Amino acid sequence: MKPVLDLHTHTIMSGHAFSTLQEMVCAARDKGLEYLGISDHGPAVPGACDPIYFRNLYVVPREIDGVKLLMGAELNILDYSGTLDLDSEHCCRLDYVIAGLHRVCYKAGSKRQNTDAILGAMHNARVNIISHPVDGTGDVFIEELVGRSAQTGTLLEVNNSSLHPVRNKYVAVENNLHLLRLCRQKQLPVILGSDAHISYSVADYSYLGSLLKETDFPDELIVNYYPAIFEQFTGVRLDTAHNR
Repeated sequence: MKPVLDLHTHTIMSGHAFSTLQEMVCAARDKGLEYLGISDHGPAVPGACDPIYFRNLYVVPREIDGVKLLMGAELNILDYSGTLDLDSEHCCRLDYVIAGLHRVCYKAGSKRQNTDAILGAMHNARVNIISHPVDGTGDVFIEELVGRSAQTGTLLEVNNSSLHPVRNKYVAVENNLHLLRLCRQKQLPVILGSDAHISYSVADYSYLGSLLKETDFPDELIVNYYPAIFEQFTGVRLDTAHNR
């Protein structure tokens, strides 16, 4: 299957990425994507954009060169309650919200605390996706995250960047295999995340192919192949998200 959607990407506004919005769109167009999501980091990440950036997203066209564009954010879970680094006033301006744990702004606690941190974010009505939930930033109860996914309408991401050898995420492979097996058993969809920090990585899921094959994970449960699943599961309409 060929992906038609990538919602986890970063531009130079994240502070540590290397491509502009226009360059990301061109890459998405060249790779045949229908939907591209720009999800720059929330302000707790060093060098990331000021909240005023998110107030001005309405100026961005939502279709460029035939690519439908969604403007979201990858927000940071800050504590064991699931507090995010952007308030509701700014979140309501986003087309969608990703939330995740990042070592630069989250201190890993016990397995219980880390799980509660993610669960707290999942129960936030603004959050649609949890980024790299099992990459080892904090040890978690994977079964609980999978169990709450359907209850909260929050997609769990299988993150390509986490598996890059330079990241040294030693538990990411086994954890993601476990996550995929559980989701397959429960017939729960997942979303693949390129986590692209440069245009060349848009819709790059090359490290995930072997995991999907090993778990015999069905294409029909992968949001990137079937965008309608995203709408059904999260309640966010891709074509009209920017009108909210």
